[in-house]
Amino acid sequence: MVASKACFRAGAVTRPLLQIEGLTKRFGGVVPADAITLEIPAGEFHAIIGPNGAGKTTLISLLAGELAAQSGSIWFDGSDITSLPVYRRSAIGIARSFQITSLFPDFTALDNVALAVQAHRGHSFRFWRDARGEGELCKPALTALDRVGLAERADMRVDRLSHGEHRQLEIAMALATSPRLLLLDEPMAGMGPEESAHMLMMLRDLKGSVTILLIEHDMEAVFTLADRITVMVYGRIIASGDPEAIRTDAGVRRAYLGERQDADKAGRHG
Repeated sequence: MVASKACFRAGAVTRPLLQIEGLTKRFGGVVPADAITLEIPAGEFHAIIGPNGAGKTTLISLLAGELAAQSGSIWFDGSDITSLPVYRRSAIGIARSFQITSLFPDFTALDNVALAVQAHRGHSFRFWRDARGEGELCKPALTALDRVGLAERADMRVDRLSHGEHRQLEIAMALATSPRLLLLDEPMAGMGPEESAHMLMMLRDLKGSVTILLIEHDMEAVFTLADRITVMVYGRIIASGDPEAIRTDAGVRRAYLGERQDADKAGRHG
């Protein structure tokens, strides 16, 4: 009996950290999330790509709890979180960044991250003056700043940081809450080549230390970082696999990577 139990455990399939089943969201006649089903194991760096309007940000907002789905379910580490509000999802380890940063420009980088830690622990923002001097808040804040390469900027006001540093700071705020799943919505948006290269290095360093779901239009970054890539078009998943499989998928090339446009151009000039 003991041996058979051991064999059963050895052959058991590890459940995914995130499991999405038939997730659907409608805005009138527009369906940005159309019966989405996807599994993401713990530790994976997973990228979502697709043209503008594909439903990528809607999916992130559904996972974070900022939007409610009409149907379908979201499971996190084996628990159904479909109806959980944002703060409950944050408490169990889901954090996100946004396309547009939401920072306190008159505060220092350290203040902003300490506030994120404080809010995650359920304290009011009115105590922000206590946050900067509170060791139990500043220690994780400084650690998070170091992870994104901003330790030397800890005492600098946010309005003196560059755009790229704002994006790094926002990720530091998410990391300071010790997330198990990090949702990143276009962290390289608006960056120049040097800032993009720095962000790429930072994300590469984070890879494997936390499960990451990334939305990004920079295809070089996506194919460099991702363990798996999912392609969305008009709210539906049309392909999901490792980078090489996605790169060579004929349907993806027709729908997104431009093979159809290239063929059309060749036909016009032929």
